[in-house]
Amino acid sequence: MSVFRQIVLIMHSVFRRFSFACLCLFSAFAAAAQETPATIDPAVFQQCLGALRSSGVFSGISEDTWQRHAAGLNPDASVLPLLDRQPEFSLPVWDYLAMLVDPERVSDGRAAYRKWLPVLHKIEQRYGVEPAIVVGVWGVESNFGKITGGRPLLQSLGTLSCFGRRQGYFRTEFASALRIVQEGSIDAGKLNGSWAGAFGQTQFMPSTFLRIAVDFDGDGKRDLIDSVPDALASTANFLRKAGYAPGEPWGHEVRLPAGFNASQAGRKNRRSMAAWSTLGITLVNGQPLPTTPGNTGLLLPAGAAGPAFLVGRNFDALYSYNASENYALAIAHLSDLVASGHDIPGFATPWPTDDPGLSRAENRELQTLLLDRGHDIGQPDGLIGAKTRAAIRAEQSRLNMPVNSRGGQKLLRALRLK
Repeated sequence: MSVFRQIVLIMHSVFRRFSFACLCLFSAFAAAAQETPATIDPAVFQQCLGALRSSGVFSGISEDTWQRHAAGLNPDASVLPLLDRQPEFSLPVWDYLAMLVDPERVSDGRAAYRKWLPVLHKIEQRYGVEPAIVVGVWGVESNFGKITGGRPLLQSLGTLSCFGRRQGYFRTEFASALRIVQEGSIDAGKLNGSWAGAFGQTQFMPSTFLRIAVDFDGDGKRDLIDSVPDALASTANFLRKAGYAPGEPWGHEVRLPAGFNASQAGRKNRRSMAAWSTLGITLVNGQPLPTTPGNTGLLLPAGAAGPAFLVGRNFDALYSYNASENYALAIAHLSDLVASGHDIPGFATPWPTDDPGLSRAENRELQTLLLDRGHDIGQPDGLIGAKTRAAIRAEQSRLNMPVNSRGGQKLLRALRLK
């Protein structure tokens, strides 16, 4: 894979819906781990598939579909280590946002917005979700359809249905994937995605597809892979069913008064805007808080010293797409930038760090500088995997910097000079 998940802070939602946004950020790390995968006895796998066929979960799968698309599967042992993989470190929110919402993605998002605006307007009329919000999800999930995952879903889900943890969960997704093929929405050969089963331009799990996906282009099929209208409309339908309120902002960046008690923060600790105003909170420009959203929670992604946001039910809808507040904030921020004239991502209040994160372009520059110093890390692609981290550690040691495997602005500036 080539964009999206170096290490995200949302691994806890991986089994409910493995978003590609996580996947892009995890992909380079996972691919470069150089771990020998477990081995699977094909005979044991076939025995498991035989047992699955007779279970109730697969009762809706025809014998023809089973024989053509499940009975002859080979196991993929490489997915098993990914079930238990733990990040080497937690990615700071400023690193996460720097990669997911960078000038490239904003520019690409505006181009996608302009190209698909007539369709997006029709989607808004039907589902009540603003075009920029839908484009924001599309950009974070698959970089506007450029990166959708390359693992055969049936093979991955079949393997995970028989081995490792959460077999019951993956059996439901395996059966759902077979139903997608059976109903003719997507050919089995095109049903590729993440190791855990998310697929398409806006990364639905198979069971989510069956519940939520729509045929918006009117060709008689629900297709999140080759049909942009279907993918975008399905995303809007998801958000609507998650409680998205048409015309209501997701929230506002705000300014906290001096000495504010941060214990009052929390997305679920809801108060009216008037109540927050009585605590001295204003918009970042000092203006009084607006009246909408109605009840909001105070989000402090990096504590009271960093950017602060009052977020409402539309932020919750974004959160439900992939259960991470940082993920939802990335979509919200990207959506705002796509719809505005601001060219440089960022918030009015800076992150509380003296070493901000790097954009994808800056990560590519960092990798080029590491290559110039003789480190064998492969082609610069903006993805920071194990080889790049090893090179970063070597350069940090050489430069007498803290050795933490993290590429930030300080290291990039140092390598530009030496």
